Amino acid sequence: MQDVFTRAIVNADLRGSFLNEQELNQLTNLVKEGNKRLDAVNAINSNAAEIISEAAHKLFAEQTDLIRPGGNAYPNRRMAACLRDMEIILRYVSYSLLAGDASVLEDRCLNGLKETYNALGTPTRSVARAVQLMKDAALGKINDPTKVTQGDCSALVNEAATYFDKAAASIS
Repeated sequence: MQDVFTRAIVNADLRGSFLNEQELNQLTNLVKEGNKRLDAVNAINSNAAEIISEAAHKLFAEQTDLIRPGGNAYPNRRMAACLRDMEIILRYVSYSLLAGDASVLEDRCLNGLKETYNALGTPTRSVARAVQLMKDAALGKINDPTKVTQGDCSALVNEAATYFDKAAASIS
């Protein structure tokens, strides 16, 4: 995993040059927006159970066959595994948002996940839908003006959305 700072330094070093103006501006903006980034990650972390619960309830309301006998979230142990996987994906999205880089999500969470689900007979479209539902719930928390440092958070919201979209796309 490389955060934005490490990636900028590695790229400049590979070129054998100082950080260029664009890289310095990107890092300056990241520092300026640091409190908002921390607030956004905290909004996800402190509301993780609610985000997962809301997404799961919506998913199972949409796809009731998942929770019926023979469904992939039936019995309770399978439901627990589903909720655990949702929590892991959400956690890695929050790590990526904190680092400003998706590599931790890709390398430690998504790499091989679709193949694992296919081998287990898990419906990947349902998992991808759960990720999209978590995205909706999490973005609502990040957008809550009472929980995030004042100012425009649209860039952070868009960044977080891309991490969720990346997770959903890699699974489906």
